[in-house]
Order: sequence, then structure tokens, then C-alpha cells
Amino acid sequence: MLWITRSHIHVDRVACPWLISRFIDSEAEFLFVPKSQVTRAVEETGGTPFDAPDVALGHRDGRCSFETIMEAYELTDPALLRLAKIVHAADVAEDRLTDSIAPGLEAIAVGYSLRFPDDLENLERQFEVYDALLAWCRLEVAGRSR
Repeated sequence: MLWITRSHIHVDRVACPWLISRFIDSEAEFLFVPKSQVTRAVEETGGTPFDAPDVALGHRDGRCSFETIMEAYELTDPALLRLAKIVHAADVAEDRLTDSIAPGLEAIAVGYSLRFPDDLENLERQFEVYDALLAWCRLEVAGRSR
């Protein structure tokens, strides 16, 4: 399935494709377009929009897109829920200090964007970060974090 979002990826627009690929659609393809072209791209391709203004899988009711997607697809794994808190805090500037891991994830996102300005390459390289972070979240929710 084709998934469409805004170009110039950052925390939520990396975390969402990771979540989609790992837990929702293993055959997912992602298209990154300028913010002003999301609606047109959806109309032309029939793709599913996410993390864009006025879409069902976007920021809503105080939640970031990652959280909205988790809710829409009924993902309730405790480690994913822990990861969602980190992603939310890293993505929503006014909530950045609500999770001690969030500033680090934000810094990593900025660093990757500087090193890899191509969205698809950036995405491919950052998936490993989210795999590792989920592994840590699994330990933490099991009460075994270091």
C-alpha cells in the first residue's frame, strides 16, 4: 500500500513509517511530497495520508500522528505505548520535557536530517534507531532497564 506524507521528515514522519512498516503494512511504500501537494498526491494515487494537516492519521486531540496511528490500528503493546510517549514528547515541542528520552530522540532526528536530506535515505537509516529504541522500551516495561 502507498502511504503519503509531507517531505522533510522529522521525528513523527520517521516514527510513523517505522510503525507502519513493522506493525501494519510490511509491504508499505512511502511518498514524501511538499505539504501543499499532499491532498493532490492522495487524489492522484489513492494512497493513505498521514502526519499532514487535516488527515485522519495526523495530529489530533493532543496526540501526535504516531499515537493516532496506534489508536486507529489498535496497537496496544506496552513497549509500543512507551515508545509512543517518547515520540510524542520529541515531536511536540511544548511537551519535549515530559519524557527524559525525548530530547535525545529530537537531537538524533536533527542530526539524521542534516546528514541525509533525502527523505527515503533518511528513513531507511533511522529505522534502526527505532528498532533499538523499541528493544529498550521492551526492557523498561519489563522492569529490567539498565
